[in-house]
Amino acid sequence: MTKIAVVTGAAGGMGQAICRRLLDDGCSVIGLDISWPDGTVLEATGFRGVTGDLSDAGAVKTIFDGIAAQEGRIDVLVNNAGTCFMSDFPDIPAEEFRRQMAVNFDSCFHCCQAAIPLMRGGDGVRKIINISSNGAYNFDVFDPPHYRASKAAMDTLTKDLARRYAAEKIAVNSIAPAMTETPLFNVLTEETLARAIAAMPHGTAMQPEQIAGWVGFLAGQGGDVCSGNVIVLNQGRDVR
Repeated sequence: MTKIAVVTGAAGGMGQAICRRLLDDGCSVIGLDISWPDGTVLEATGFRGVTGDLSDAGAVKTIFDGIAAQEGRIDVLVNNAGTCFMSDFPDIPAEEFRRQMAVNFDSCFHCCQAAIPLMRGGDGVRKIINISSNGAYNFDVFDPPHYRASKAAMDTLTKDLARRYAAEKIAVNSIAPAMTETPLFNVLTEETLARAIAAMPHGTAMQPEQIAGWVGFLAGQGGDVCSGNVIVLNQGRDVR
């Protein structure tokens, strides 16, 4: 049976890599994003792109009601939608804080709410995979506090849902990458970016395909026995 996977933030660099990996693994993939700039919709068999603002609970309900009507179930949900606003404390505008939490955390919360009813009672172990950030744990790096808070909130939700739905065979994990080369690099100054990459033990940023590989593993049989974990990917940078 072909797995039905839903990936949020699917138009971005990380999102596209995740969609390609799941397609390669034989899944049917529904990509969700607020917009699809030219060239970002994957022209691949088994892929469908859907537009919507995932920070809006009503929009999420409409999207997932459509998935329920068309597919009848969801086997894998990847909450990848996210951004990083760079205002620093204490000069973070209230609207920027609200938007940071909405994009990174509210979207994850609403999508989990909508997906779990479509996962319950399904065959095998269903998977929720949240794309967090190493910035929620490493306070030596540049990440601003509202970004850290949004990702830490996501990881707490991961642990709660993992425990809450373990007996129903829904596995929930977070992947927390450090510096990964995506269009979000564009929010950093050249100096900040160079310093952050230099701090990586391998001297290079990680690639979206490497993170997507971990998503593929968790979405597959290997992920059946893993739940409630925050998997940190940082080349060993923060080992103590």
